[in-house]
Amino acid sequence: MPCPCESGRSYDACCGVPHRAFTADGARIASTAEALMRSRYSAFVLDLTDYLLATWHPDTRPASLAPNEPGLQWLGLSVKRHVQQDEDHATVEFVARSKLGGRAHRLHETSRFVRVAGAWLYLDGDLR
Repeated sequence: MPCPCESGRSYDACCGVPHRAFTADGARIASTAEALMRSRYSAFVLDLTDYLLATWHPDTRPASLAPNEPGLQWLGLSVKRHVQQDEDHATVEFVARSKLGGRAHRLHETSRFVRVAGAWLYLDGDLR
């Protein structure tokens, strides 16, 4: 199965790696902020809310996430840019497309990521 993050690789060789590592032992494996952002997009597509919460920085993490609304279709991801500010800070600009109830939606965000104890975490983002 192709990876939902549209990396061109299979899910098993791409976002499936951190998803399986998380479910197996709680580990968060992402070599870059972009890899984490892609795995989080795929987690939204696959409704892996535990993974999303675990990869969210504790200072900004919500108490819970609702599952996807019935009928929600994720249509694609486009990564516009990945900027590494320093060893532990990065931003990723992306566009995620979805459709619900016959209406198309587009989320364009520049997300901030921080590395804590060796693991990349989503901090927050600015909508464009």
